[in-house]
Amino acid sequence: MTLPPDSRPRSGFASLPSSGWEATRVQTQIATRFLGGAGEAPEERDIGRPVDERTRELFVAVDPAEALVQQFDHIKPEYVAVHDLGTSASRKLIGGLAAASQRPVQRLVFRRAGGGMTLATIEFVDCVAANQRTVRLYSTTVEGDTTVRQAMARVLLSRSSVGVVIVGDLPAHALATAFEPWKEAVQRAQWPCRRMLFLPLGPGAALHDEVGRLRSTTRIEATTMPPVSRPSEVWKHLCDAWNALQRQQHPQQAPEALSLLGTGDTPVPAGAGAAAPTVSTVAAPPVVVAPPVARPPTPMPVVGQPPPSADVPLEHYLHQLAQLAGVLSACAFDIATGQPVSHAGARPGPDDLGRHGASIAGTIMSASRAMGLGAAVPDTSITLGQHHLVLRAVPAHPGVALHLVLDKPNTTLALVMLQLRRLDEALLAATKAAAGTTPPA
Repeated sequence: MTLPPDSRPRSGFASLPSSGWEATRVQTQIATRFLGGAGEAPEERDIGRPVDERTRELFVAVDPAEALVQQFDHIKPEYVAVHDLGTSASRKLIGGLAAASQRPVQRLVFRRAGGGMTLATIEFVDCVAANQRTVRLYSTTVEGDTTVRQAMARVLLSRSSVGVVIVGDLPAHALATAFEPWKEAVQRAQWPCRRMLFLPLGPGAALHDEVGRLRSTTRIEATTMPPVSRPSEVWKHLCDAWNALQRQQHPQQAPEALSLLGTGDTPVPAGAGAAAPTVSTVAAPPVVVAPPVARPPTPMPVVGQPPPSADVPLEHYLHQLAQLAGVLSACAFDIATGQPVSHAGARPGPDDLGRHGASIAGTIMSASRAMGLGAAVPDTSITLGQHHLVLRAVPAHPGVALHLVLDKPNTTLALVMLQLRRLDEALLAATKAAAGTTPPA
C-alpha cells in the first residue's frame, strides 16, 4: 500500500503530530520495509529511509536484530564491522574516520512499526574507495537495552565481510567467555563472516592463544596483529584486510575497478580524487600530507592511549559494568557538582545520570543528616516500573559515586550486586597498583 503524499512523515519523530504515527500502521503487515530494487547499484540500495543527511530510520514489527538480518539477506551488503572487547574504541574510531574524511557519522534508527518508539540505534561511516564507491564501517556499539545491544552486535559482526575486533586488557578466562558464543554460532552455520582481524591495545599471549583456537575449530581466517596504539595503525590493518579480500574475491578485475581503501593515516576525503592505493606492510610515514580539499582533515582521536589525566582503572571498571547482563548505562560522577567523570553503556547518557544521581544522593544525604544518622554517600537501589537504579560510592575515589541503570525484566538485582562487589575489589586493587602502592608479592 502506498501512503498519500500528505500523510508521509517528512523529517522524523520531532515534526510528526501525535496522529502521524497512525500512517505507519500499514507497515505491520510485513516484518520490515525493504528499499531498493534489483536493478539499482549497490550504493543506491540501503537500509531504511533517509530522515536527514545523518539519519536513516527503519520501522520494524520484529526484534531489531531479526529485522537487521532480513535487511542484510535482502541487500547482501559488503561492509566492515568494528567491535570492542574490553574497551570502548570503536565509536571513537568511527567518529575519527568521519572527521578525517569530512563525512558525517550516520545513524540507523530502528523504530517500532505503528508506534514509532525507538528500539535501537547503530552508527556507521561511509569511506570513499579508490574507484569512488563507498565502503561502510559499522560500529557494533549499539544504543538499546542489553538484549538488543548484544543481539545486534552479534549480527553486525557475524555478517560483516571483515570483522575488526579491538581488544582491551582482558584476562584469559574473560577472552574465552567472549569467544565461546562466536564458536557456537559458527557451528550452527549462523556466522557467515570468514575473515576476522584482532587488534590488541596491549601485549598478551592469551589473545593469541584464543584466536588460534578459534581458527583451528572454526576454519575462520582469524589473525592477531601486533599491539596498536594509534588510529592510523588500526586504519592501516583494516585497509590491508579489506583490500586483500577485494583482490581475492575479484582476481580478474583491474585494481582501479576494485573498492580499495587508502592505507595512509586518514581515509580519502569526500569529493577528492583517489588513486588506487598500494597495500604495503611498511607502516605509513608519521607526516600526513593533506589532500587538496576546502579544509584540512580533522585529526583522528587516539585509540588505546587515553590522555594523561584519564583514570584508566575507573574507565575499565565502568566498561566491565556495562558488559554485565541487564546493565543499560553506568556513570561515575562528582557528588558535589553532578559532573560525569566517566561513562559506559547506552542511554541515559552521562550528563543525565550525573545530574540526577547527584540530586538523588543529595536528597538522601540531607535526610540522613536531618535525622542525625550521618551523611555517608548512600548505597541504595531504587526499583521503578521497568528499571532498577543503583547508587553507591566508588571505591578509592573520594567524592565520586556510581549511578547504574538496569533493565528490570532482564536483570537479577542480587546477582548484579554480587558482581558489583567483585568489580569493586578489582577496581580497588587496580587503583592501588596504578598509584604504586601495591605491596610486593
